[in-house]
Amino acid sequence: MSASADPNLHRPEWDLEMLEPPFRARAMRAAHRAGAEELGATLYEVQPGGAVSPYHVHHGNEELLVVLGGHPTLRTPEGARRLEPSAVVAFPRGKRGAHRVANASEEPVRVLVVSTMRFPEVAEHGDTGAVMAMTGPQSGWAFPPGAEVPFVQNVMAAMEAGAAREHEEHTA
Repeated sequence: MSASADPNLHRPEWDLEMLEPPFRARAMRAAHRAGAEELGATLYEVQPGGAVSPYHVHHGNEELLVVLGGHPTLRTPEGARRLEPSAVVAFPRGKRGAHRVANASEEPVRVLVVSTMRFPEVAEHGDTGAVMAMTGPQSGWAFPPGAEVPFVQNVMAAMEAGAAREHEEHTA
């Protein structure tokens, strides 16, 4: 993708506005707008009481948070803490990188989230146990707790379905 104009973090063109709870945020996909192919960078403006995302873990991608303005609250496996403007926090892949960025303050917060963009990707929502299989940016499937099928059982069912289909094709 070639960028049509250089995106500007001080004059964002919002790609997504989710102004109702629980998000209460706007987002500009800055890296996408700039023509990046292997990096993601999204500017978020989060209103009081809002959040960037649920508490989650990425198993394939690493993320980096840069606080551009305000005092967001960051939840990690170590607990919650208030961040200062200009703070930079890394979220490595796996459970130790679990995080949620929210705005418990009375003023809007602006953060930039930078990430690798490896797909397919598996992420988990820590509070609900849902698992997401992401095939690309904003695409894939979510599996709520209880919807999972053991790996071997799933492979066996696929083998049986394939054999049944081949049998039908040969007898038709």
